[in-house]
Amino acid sequence: MAYNLLKGKKGIIFGALDEKSIAWKTALRCHEEGAQLILTNAPVALRMGEINKLAEAVSAPVIPCDVSSNEDVMNLLTKSMEHFGGGVDFILHSIGMSLNVRKGKHYTEIDYGFNQKTLDISATSLHRVLATAMKLDAINEWGSVVALTYIAAQRVFPDYNEMADAKALLESITRSFGYHYGVKKHVRINTISQSPTKTTAGSGVKGFDGFINYAEKMSPLGNASAEDCANYCVTLFSDLTRFVTMQNLFHDGGFSFTGVTQSVIEQMEK
Repeated sequence: MAYNLLKGKKGIIFGALDEKSIAWKTALRCHEEGAQLILTNAPVALRMGEINKLAEAVSAPVIPCDVSSNEDVMNLLTKSMEHFGGGVDFILHSIGMSLNVRKGKHYTEIDYGFNQKTLDISATSLHRVLATAMKLDAINEWGSVVALTYIAAQRVFPDYNEMADAKALLESITRSFGYHYGVKKHVRINTISQSPTKTTAGSGVKGFDGFINYAEKMSPLGNASAEDCANYCVTLFSDLTRFVTMQNLFHDGGFSFTGVTQSVIEQMEK
């Protein structure tokens, strides 16, 4: 059901790879709620994914952007402003990549060159996007930026590897830049700490099915789906949450504040 929560708003969605992506589902929901969109992803992801199918569904242009490149980010935001005839009202940062995870390197033996790339793409990219947007005045007054994170930034999940460090940095940038952009233009910046979700990217983490099954048993409401995360993003892009900023918002069915559940106890006692 649509409520016209984003009627008249314009936004940029980073990271829609395929139909499993949270970014993909968020783009669909934003479109349903009346938003105009621009879709973007890294050139290699555009070749691998199905973004043109989504672009057609939401009537949005696709602009390639390597978020580790200052020039690409500048080009994306400049072209977005040209397309919309002004600034944007919201941005979704749904970006994460780890070469150490891909290559099966243990956290205690990571390649530091790979690690630098992981932090740049998965976390520093948010700073780069926000800093460039501030220079160009690309986000409208009372705009909203949301980045997707995971509770491994606060708790140890051994196989999540260096991505835990990247998510911790992402959340720190959200707070720090949230202060500066809030003072300058009332732009709010938040992270959503989502339940483990079966996306193409998430499935690359060793033991991910175990993450999902454990979280399902540990969450009073069960795991939040990608569709539910998309709904939550819509509320944060809307005018209903204008004074929510610099927050890490857990969207995990209660997992983050549950010590243990009866189902987990029963499983352990078998």
